[in-house]
Amino acid sequence: MMDSKSDRQHHPRLSALDILKYIGPGFLVTVGFIDPGNWASNIAAGSTYGYSLLWMVTLSTFMLIVLQHNAAHLGIVTGQCLSEAATAYMNPLLKNIILLSAVAASISTAMAEILGGAIALNMLFHIPLKISALLILVVVVFLVLTNSYKRIERIIIGFVSLIGLSFIFEIALVHINWPIAAISWFKPSFPSNAMPIIMSVLGAVVMPHNLFLHSEIIQSRQWNLEDDEVIKKQLNYEFLDTLFSMSVGWAINSAMILLAAATFYMNGQVVTDLSQAQTMLKPLLGNAASVVFALALLFAGLSSSVTAGMASGSIFAGIFAEPYDVADSHSRMGVLIALIPATVIILFITSPFQGLIYSQMLLSIQLPITIFTLIYLTSSKKVMGKYANSPREKALLWAIGLTVTVLDVALFITSL
Repeated sequence: MMDSKSDRQHHPRLSALDILKYIGPGFLVTVGFIDPGNWASNIAAGSTYGYSLLWMVTLSTFMLIVLQHNAAHLGIVTGQCLSEAATAYMNPLLKNIILLSAVAASISTAMAEILGGAIALNMLFHIPLKISALLILVVVVFLVLTNSYKRIERIIIGFVSLIGLSFIFEIALVHINWPIAAISWFKPSFPSNAMPIIMSVLGAVVMPHNLFLHSEIIQSRQWNLEDDEVIKKQLNYEFLDTLFSMSVGWAINSAMILLAAATFYMNGQVVTDLSQAQTMLKPLLGNAASVVFALALLFAGLSSSVTAGMASGSIFAGIFAEPYDVADSHSRMGVLIALIPATVIILFITSPFQGLIYSQMLLSIQLPITIFTLIYLTSSKKVMGKYANSPREKALLWAIGLTVTVLDVALFITSL
C-alpha cells in the first residue's frame, strides 16, 4: 500500500546512501520499456536488419528519460500524480475524457503484457494460451492486491535483474561484432522497408500508463513539500534513479537486438513471432538458451502486467482526486478494470499477433493525449510554481512529444 499523503511529508535524513535508497521507482517504469511488445519489435529488428537499427534504442531511451523525468517532477513538486493533477487543474469534462481514455489504454497495455506472459507459459510448459492467460491474471492480481508498494518494488527489481542476467547468458553464447554494434548505437540508418519496425520501436517505447505510474510511485520517497532544499535534492536523486533504470532498459533492449542479429540475421532467418524465436534458438544455441529466453519473457510479462495494473489503479483513483492506495476501493477497482477485461479479451481473440497489433493501435491514439497533458501541467506556474518547465525544457518536451505523436500516427496508419 502506498503511504498516505500526510506520511509522505516527513523530514528526511539525507546522506550519500539516499542515492541508493532512491533506486526503485525507475525500475517499475523500465519494465514497460522491456515488455513483450518491445521483445517482438527488437527481435524483428535484429533478425531482419542486423545491428543497423540499434540507434533506435538509444534515441527512444533518451526520449523516455526526458518524459519520465518530467512526470516524476510533477509528483515530487505537487505531491500529486498526473491523474490527480489533471483532476485538480483541468476542466472536469476534459479531464474525464483524458483519464478515461488513459484507463482504456491501460486495458490495452495489460492485454499485451498478460498475453506475453501467457505465451511464455505456453513455451515452457505447453499450457494452452487461454489457460495460461488466466494463470497470469491470478498471479498478477495476487501480487498487486496483497503486497505493499515496497514489496512490489523489490519484486520488480528482482524480475528486471533476472531478465538482464538471462540476456547476459544468451549474449555470452554468441559472437557479437562489437565495433559494428558500437557505431550502430549512434549512427542512424534507414534500411529499405525498415520504417514500420523503426516506428514500432520508437513510437511505442513511451507508454501512457508509465507516465501516470511514475508520477505516483515517486511519492513513495516523498518528504517535506515545503522545504525547497528537500525538493531540489529529491529532484536530483530522482534523475539518477531514472537515468540508471532507463540505462538498464537500454542495455536489455540492445541485448535483444544483438542476440537476434548474431543468431537469426547471420543465419538468414527472419523472426516475426516470439514463439518462433524460441523454437529457432534451440538448434542454434541449444535447449538451455531457449528455456532461458522463455523464462525471461515470463518475468517480463509478469512484471509489466503488475505495473499496468498499478497504473490503472492510480489513474482511476485520480479521477476521484485520490492517491493510489491498494486498500482503497477506487484503487482496487482501477486495478481490476485493467486486468480482468484485458484477460477476457485474450480469451476471445483468435490471433495473438493481431491482438498485439490492435493493442498498439489503441496506445498510439491515446499516447499523445497523455504526453501533452503532462507538458501542459508541468509548464504551468499555477501547478508547479517556480519549478515549472523553463522555455528550453518546454521546447525539448514539445519536440519529443511531436516526434512521438508523428511516429504513433504513422504506426496507426500502417497498421490499418
